[in-house]
Amino acid sequence: MTAAAHQSKGQILQLLRGEEPVVSGERISKEMGLSRVAVWKHIRKLGEFGYEIEATAKGYRLLRSPDTPYPWEFPGREGLIHHFPEVESTMEIARQMARDDCPAMTTVVADRQRRGRGRLQRSWASDPGGLYFTVVTRPGVDPQQSGRVNLAASVALAAVVCDTFGVKARVKWPNDILVDERKLAGLLSQMDAEADRTAFVNIGIGINVNNDPTRSAPNAVSMRRLLRREVSRKEVLAVFLDRLEVMLAAGLGPELIEQWRAVNATLGRAVKVETAWQRVEGTAVDVDENGALIVETHNGKRQTVFYGDCFHVGKGAGPFLMNL
Repeated sequence: MTAAAHQSKGQILQLLRGEEPVVSGERISKEMGLSRVAVWKHIRKLGEFGYEIEATAKGYRLLRSPDTPYPWEFPGREGLIHHFPEVESTMEIARQMARDDCPAMTTVVADRQRRGRGRLQRSWASDPGGLYFTVVTRPGVDPQQSGRVNLAASVALAAVVCDTFGVKARVKWPNDILVDERKLAGLLSQMDAEADRTAFVNIGIGINVNNDPTRSAPNAVSMRRLLRREVSRKEVLAVFLDRLEVMLAAGLGPELIEQWRAVNATLGRAVKVETAWQRVEGTAVDVDENGALIVETHNGKRQTVFYGDCFHVGKGAGPFLMNL
């Protein structure tokens, strides 16, 4: 389906979601510059995608919209959103799109992944009701600075959960989103570099929205469980993409590190970090300018860990900040 077709469907839905409960086909046709037949075809197609639209003698009435992140639900981003009911992995599709020179902020979103994965090649359960997507970013930074994109994405997501939904979320290094020590979301990055410049950094994200993650991860939590209501996946994605785009446009300078420190749940904690080739234990004391974790080991030496799976040992809490 073309971007123009996505835009037309979005415009029709905007009219149907306006103040008037019933909108005539004539008005839709006039405002959009389409024939009545073309309007009818779009509405019929929307019905196939799960929208309940009643045709009355006075016009059309929208009764129900599915909570599905279709491209036309994101005005201004219709050409950047690629929705799939089911895929092997959104990361795989986004990687190929990035290598084919798709624009920055291209987003691949799926209702379900058959082979979703987390850090260190672990599988990521992708049950219906969750939000699973990958965003293509082109930050134009040196490869060694690519980790800053991870930080920006995790800070942006924590801010969305806090500011939009009123849930006190924090970031566990490197990029898990926690609420009261329970995992709400996970992020994973994938970079491709050319010479001394980063071609793209793709950020894959899985958020427990309306699914029940406790069946496979007892220490996880969903937004539905926290808020005791269904949460719009479309709203979560839309607000996050807006927030991330603003942060990336502002640059990935030193202030980003301070923003991450302000919402982190790891610094000052006893940690165990597992990488593909080693285990580092001690106290997380800081992150460097590119987001690598600095751990003071039990012998008093400091070791920098660039990537790995971090486990908090014991209890503790870092600072909390909203309205970034």
